[in-house]
Amino acid sequence: MIKGIFRVAGPDITDRRDCNVYLLDLDREAVLIDTGFGAAFDRMVANITDRGVPPSRISYAILTHCHVDHIAAAARVREEFGSRLVMHDLDAEIVERGDNRLTAAFCFEMVFSPLAIDVRLTGSGGNVALAGGDLSFLHIPGHTPGSIALYADSGGKRILFGQDIAAPLLEDFDCDKAAWRLSMAKLLALKADILCDGHSGVYQPAGAVAAYIRHFIKLYGEEDAPRAP
Repeated sequence: MIKGIFRVAGPDITDRRDCNVYLLDLDREAVLIDTGFGAAFDRMVANITDRGVPPSRISYAILTHCHVDHIAAAARVREEFGSRLVMHDLDAEIVERGDNRLTAAFCFEMVFSPLAIDVRLTGSGGNVALAGGDLSFLHIPGHTPGSIALYADSGGKRILFGQDIAAPLLEDFDCDKAAWRLSMAKLLALKADILCDGHSGVYQPAGAVAAYIRHFIKLYGEEDAPRAP
């Protein structure tokens, strides 16, 4: 993994229902990108402490979108770590009303309770100012209305956290395929050198990142292509 960035949860290291949760160890604080499903919360905590990061240093948990495999542990992260929860305004609405369809909770046979979000991001993008450095966010609707990607430049490389790029675009969750394709074009335009994906893992260098994104643009485009009679 990249210096200062660690994968602390995922289907192969904590619980099969977890997304990949990334820990950023910054100079004066630490940040989680997503929190996972939470069934193996103690294992995630152990992975964090094994990286030499006290959970109390995690100032923020930035939630990339509203699906429960990414956010179900968020309430516990705030309660036990004292972290503030950050999310785009459009998905915060879904989470704060406890929408069990749009959070995909019903797929996991769970009930998702309303969850207050501490910091709401708005607009198409901008900075998330942190004590140890800046992350930028980009609004990438399609998979959910308020999906975001995060990116930062470090050591001459651009690192992109683009959760759920490969996720199927299902009507059950009101996915918007046209918006998703525009969002993927935005990710390609970032020209990231390293991609930390929410399910597939880490891709590098830049050519591999672009190929990964283009693969799914082509795949989902072909799904909508007219079929021969």
